[in-house]
Order: sequence, then C-alpha cells, then structure tokens
Amino acid sequence: MSDWSQLPDLAARRGGGSVVAANDEFFAERENLVRDEPPTYRPHTFNAKGQVYDGWETRRRRDGGAGPDWAVIRLGIAGIPAGIIVDTAHFVGNFPPRVSVEGCDVPGHPSVEQLLEADWHTLVPVSAVEGDTLNSFEVDTDRRITHVRVNMHPDGGIARVRVHGNAIPDPQWIDDIPFDLLALHNGGRVTACSDGFFSPPNNMLQQGISRFMADGWEMRRRRDDGNDWATVALAAEAIPAVLEVDTTHYKGNAPARISLDGYTSDGELIGLLEPVTLQPDAPHRFRLDTDTPVHQVRLNVFPDGGIARLRLFGRITLAGRTYLENRFTAAISAH
Repeated sequence: MSDWSQLPDLAARRGGGSVVAANDEFFAERENLVRDEPPTYRPHTFNAKGQVYDGWETRRRRDGGAGPDWAVIRLGIAGIPAGIIVDTAHFVGNFPPRVSVEGCDVPGHPSVEQLLEADWHTLVPVSAVEGDTLNSFEVDTDRRITHVRVNMHPDGGIARVRVHGNAIPDPQWIDDIPFDLLALHNGGRVTACSDGFFSPPNNMLQQGISRFMADGWEMRRRRDDGNDWATVALAAEAIPAVLEVDTTHYKGNAPARISLDGYTSDGELIGLLEPVTLQPDAPHRFRLDTDTPVHQVRLNVFPDGGIARLRLFGRITLAGRTYLENRFTAAISAH
C-alpha cells in the first residue's frame, strides 16, 4: 500500500461520511461501510436473515443479471481521492469477485434521485478483489469529489470502504466565518510526527469532541531526554490568532507542557507559543501574538502524552486565499 494510505479518510463516519443509498442491503446494512471501527466477526451469530456480518451484503442474484449491486457514499470531506481501500474482512464465501468505484461532484445537499442522475466518472475500473482482504487501489484524478459509488459485480459483501485523499474546501465558507486552519475537512493535515504508536496524529484534527482515548493522538512513553512533536500543514497561509488544545480522556497520560512554532513561506521557524502547562482531561485556549504569516505549525509535546483535538483559528492571507481559490477552481474545472 502506498503512502496515500496515511492521508485522511474522506469517507469516514467520524468526519461526516454517510451511505445515502444502496440498491440492495438484504443481509447486512449499507451504513456499515463507513464505520470508523475495524470490522469484527462473531461466528454463529444469526438473525432472521442469516449470519450477522459487519459490513454491507446483498442477496444472491437470481435474475441472471450481471449486476452490479451498488452503494452511494457521501464523503464527509470533499476532496481529491488518492487511493481507495475496499476491505472484504470476514467475507470469505460471499465476497464480490470484482468491484468498481465511481465519483461525482454535486454541490449543496442533493437528493438520492439527483445523485443517481449525476455525471459519474471512473475512479477504480472493474477490478478483481480477494475475500477477507484489504484490497487497495491507487486513484489517478485531479477532480474534486463529493460522493462515490461502490459497485459489486455482480453481488456479495464488503466490510468497509476507505477513500484516502486531500481535502479541497469550497472558498465560499472561508470569508467572514470562523475558520479552523488545521481541520481535516478544511485541508489541514499532519505531514510528519515523532511517534504515533497508540493512535495517529491526524486524529486530533477531526471534527467534534473526542469520543475516547484512541480517537486522539497518543504516543508511547518516552524513555529519553527528548520530546514528541507533530508538524501540521495549514489549509493555506494565514496569521494564526487562537490555539485550542484539548486533552479530553487523557487523565494519567496528558502532556506536561506544549509549545507551538510556525514555518514561514521561506522556511523560517518562528515561535508562536512558549511552553505552557496543560491540565489532564480538559480543553485549553491560548491567544497567539504574531503578525507573521505561516503555512505550517509544529506542535511540541513535553515530554509525551496524548492530544484529543487541536484547533488553530486565524486570518487567511491574500496569498492563502488565492491559493485556495485556484485549487478549488482547478479541481472543479477538471470535470
């Protein structure tokens, strides 16, 4: 699997993803496709329709048709997909022999009927898959996608679908509105980190309140004199004003202190927040005193611990606004 698997999952339920329609879900519900948890299996667990599967499963086709069976997923984060994982975990005698995936970009809040009539294009051509396997497919596109349609040829079961890629936010939701420069759905993402042993750092850039400890970023215990850190790319160049750091659920393993640095466009590292003490299981807010635009920040954690959520609010520069506008326009015009 390529490095694209480290990019945010644009379809994840915790990011707002949803399975809005399917032509059939007789044996197992379509909503399971975007569940955040890894798929599980309990043998000899039956309901009125048969063995219970943690995934989406359609009935056996008896009409002689070649299919496909299909499910439409609304991405929680609109963006450009770089790779797609079709996970057939625990589907052994009932997985589809082939799958394909299509994408479309429909603004606003379209109905199912409008989506089915949309201009769909191929992201993953009809391809063979294996059962009980993470089937990964690299995607080559420059188009912004809001929805994907997963097709099974002709029928069967899929546990999870992950759509890894880069967010392309609509610039109309930036001006005169509080804007989180680090949020995954706005295009922020972790580009490097010292450690993500217990849970990955992109977790702390998710929407909403952290649900439990593994829903944030947690490192292993350090046994040296160093400290942990994560470098995060902003959605665009901006002048940061307020930092929010949340240690919810981290009670015996919150960091002792944190600090924040910023990278300017010419690579200079500047201090944005001197080391400050954190409390366990608590939200924190800090004002930043700078007039210097930055495009990345580095969160320093002393010495280690867990961060549930990280937010950074500020003013996008003209150059940053132009970058977002051009990127959005290019992704739309690629259709």
